[in-house]
Amino acid sequence: MIFGLDMTQTIGASLILPALAALLTLVLGRWPNVREGATLLVAFALGAMVFSLLGPVLVGARPGLTLWEVIPGVPLAFSVEPLGQIFAMIASLLWIVTTIYSVGYMRGNNEHAQTRFYACFAVAIVSAMGIAYAGNLLTLFLFYELMTISTVPLVTHKGTDEAKRSGRVYLGILMGTSIGLQLAAIIACWMLAGSLDFVPGGLLAGKIEGWPVLVLLALFVFGIGKAAVMPFHRWLPAAMVAPTPVSALLHAVAVVKAGVFTVVKVVVYVFGLDLLNGTAGTEWIAAFAGFTILAASFVALRQDNLKRRLAYSTISQLSYVVLAALILAPLSVMGAALHIMAHAFGKITLFFAAGSIYTAAHKTEISQLDGIGWKMPVTMGAFFIGSLSMIGVPPTAGFVSKWFMLSGAYDAQAWAAIAVIFASTVLNASYFLPIVHRAFATRPAPVDPEHDHGEAPTPIVVALSFTALGSLLLFFFPDSFLALAEQLVGGRP
Repeated sequence: MIFGLDMTQTIGASLILPALAALLTLVLGRWPNVREGATLLVAFALGAMVFSLLGPVLVGARPGLTLWEVIPGVPLAFSVEPLGQIFAMIASLLWIVTTIYSVGYMRGNNEHAQTRFYACFAVAIVSAMGIAYAGNLLTLFLFYELMTISTVPLVTHKGTDEAKRSGRVYLGILMGTSIGLQLAAIIACWMLAGSLDFVPGGLLAGKIEGWPVLVLLALFVFGIGKAAVMPFHRWLPAAMVAPTPVSALLHAVAVVKAGVFTVVKVVVYVFGLDLLNGTAGTEWIAAFAGFTILAASFVALRQDNLKRRLAYSTISQLSYVVLAALILAPLSVMGAALHIMAHAFGKITLFFAAGSIYTAAHKTEISQLDGIGWKMPVTMGAFFIGSLSMIGVPPTAGFVSKWFMLSGAYDAQAWAAIAVIFASTVLNASYFLPIVHRAFATRPAPVDPEHDHGEAPTPIVVALSFTALGSLLLFFFPDSFLALAEQLVGGRP
């Protein structure tokens, strides 16, 4: 217990606390220091709540909370299981770090509407907690939609015509896929199983077989638009018009993580590995993920704008998770779960670094970064670590997740998947390492002394240093995440 709450009450508090932060942000908007202090205080409290559940989950506890029925027989229900605990830990911890970063970024760039920004960010964390701890498909769907709606004002934050267009693309693709495809799949599950609960071994086990399994799986994979499997990926680069803390939220803390988390959860708890392994043709759906990995990597190679290169990198990296889940081997599913963690820390570091460069040097293009590593060594050192993790090089967390993906693919004799992972690793190195080389090995252009710069404000540097260090520490100390991933596929306890 923490703060005198039992596990059921802790689940409720994990949903209420970020909602409280949103309310406090609106009330305290006239006093920025108090507003941001209250947000941080609540974020730390949420982190304490979420991490207090880790120990019980590791020894087999599966606490739950059931509220009212939304439709007959389907309540708004929450349950803590291993994959959800991984997502909740990532979202709650990175909310703290992103809030610290945002203080430096939003003030350093004199961004407007900061109160609205922090309030919407908090509502997005409410959504993340609801998705992480959802006990059935309907609960997950409702919070999935809340996340989309709450992040639209963040995407359109700048208020420009470009931002508004991007917001329409963002909302149109995410709501269109979720209502048009994902909701149809959920209704089909209800008709087939008479339930929407997440069940170890698969809700649909013994209730469906043959080609209808493939149709339903396709509806989920493409209907979960936040996973950005091509062709439903354009919302992600479009959203890069938003401030960098929003990009961090989209790419690392909540939005895309909600997408790939949902894909893995559906594979494991709705279909089950046995049902999918016994169904011919699932490799064709996995092929879309493999294509997305390679195609997005090739597009990333051609981007000079740093955030757009990172955006296409995210599209590629997300499909690692989808592909690993659809290899359908226990080790690859573990790799999928671990890559949610590895990508979160690595990619948020890269976006933090991009925002640091923009705040201190007002540079947005890779071609402008000659020698910037000598002026911003902490920022570019962190960028280097984040790049290594995305490539999958030890000693970073990205190596751990890719190792399990490849091990699972080898066990399943999924040679095409192995080829995709190796080829994309080379592509990752090809679009990340030249940035680091340019920053440290190229002579900087002459700079007017009046426009010279050093590192970004301290909160930005502290935040990106923390996440870069996290990418390293999770290579050496991945035990808790490994144990949760092992439980996900039926390991101990």
